[in-house]
Amino acid sequence: MIGAGSVVFSMHLLGDILSFPELSESEIALMDIDPERLKVAEVMAHRIADYLNVKPTIRAFADRRAALDSADYAVNMINVAGYKPGTVTDFEIPKRYGLKQTIADTLGIGGIFRALRTIPVLLSMCRDMEEVCPDVQLLNYVNPMAMNTGAILRGSKIRTVGLCHGIQGDHLWLARYLGIPQEELSFLAAGTNHMAFFLKLEHNGEDMYPRLKKLAEDGAEFVQDDRVRFEMMRRIGYFGGESSEHLAEYVPYFIRRDREDLIERFAVPIDAYIRGCERQIEWWEKTRDKLLSGDEPLEVHRTSEYASYIIHSMETGTPRVIYGNVLNRGLITNLPDRCCVEVPCLIDRNGVQPCVVGDLPPQVAALVRTNVNVHELTIEAALTGKREHVYHAAMLDPHTSAELTLDEIWSLVDDLFEAHGSWIPPMS
Repeated sequence: MIGAGSVVFSMHLLGDILSFPELSESEIALMDIDPERLKVAEVMAHRIADYLNVKPTIRAFADRRAALDSADYAVNMINVAGYKPGTVTDFEIPKRYGLKQTIADTLGIGGIFRALRTIPVLLSMCRDMEEVCPDVQLLNYVNPMAMNTGAILRGSKIRTVGLCHGIQGDHLWLARYLGIPQEELSFLAAGTNHMAFFLKLEHNGEDMYPRLKKLAEDGAEFVQDDRVRFEMMRRIGYFGGESSEHLAEYVPYFIRRDREDLIERFAVPIDAYIRGCERQIEWWEKTRDKLLSGDEPLEVHRTSEYASYIIHSMETGTPRVIYGNVLNRGLITNLPDRCCVEVPCLIDRNGVQPCVVGDLPPQVAALVRTNVNVHELTIEAALTGKREHVYHAAMLDPHTSAELTLDEIWSLVDDLFEAHGSWIPPMS
């Protein structure tokens, strides 16, 4: 588990893994560059094992290569440059240009620069894997998902799938919106990470889209908390986009520096990620000593994250379908070849087997391609070291290009390179 110092997330994943009897005696290697967080993760891992009454082997590593040695699975959850200086820089520099963001970790100028500082680290990690655990299955949880996973799949030999909780989370919310038990609401979704759309929503063979659209038209209360996505569904006919705060910055319609009325009308939470990080930091400061001492109560509940299910299916042969981020090799036929797409994947002893979806509805494909342009150019910049493609990615980004002139975009990119300094390798 690389980046195990993301304690809450890594412990949720570990609880999921150890809850399977077949995996309860696994050897767990926790790795982080922050010794304090690593210590907390180690203590919590032992507490989880005790809570579940299982006996895994748990070891903590500051050295990544040593942690990866002979690994069968690697879970990646790192955050290069962290909240400071990384995330803060991604928000504060664009603000000087009047460019507002909500999350800034998947697309937009923030997503581009998050990728530029993360992809080199991921490729270095994969070079270690190629030498010490070449047959490993890498489970990548790090955003920007499409850019990071696409770069790994194109720049290394390591088997990799990118994982997010957006689709299964949306499935849960849609079931609640519709008043249907989650297990009874069948669906098919596809697109790119955070821009996957539900192509089918069915209950006992009945199309649920007319019902969902009628509820939205009638002003159902849940629409008020998800205004951007329901507005986009009204316009293009399909529900998707992970969340309204994410989707608002993947399209050019909702965040405009000269239109505060749009931000208010669609309840767009500007700086949402910054506020979330600050709450997490405050929680960590108050809670870390309790975590170490055991004074913080512990309960283990299975989550909807895919990691444990993938490992269990690959070890036992139990077939399951998950949604994973993989290279497009004829899977979505009206998106570019070898871009990174999110599609259903069959998992069993044969590993991750992506399923063919075919064409997306043309308006959905067109919308998704505006994001793919940014993914592809950012990956090209990271793999080739050509700075010119960073400018190209920014000028084609839907939100950035709707707000700034070309001169402003070029200047903003230069300012971000300067502010990030050595966190991004030199580019020519």
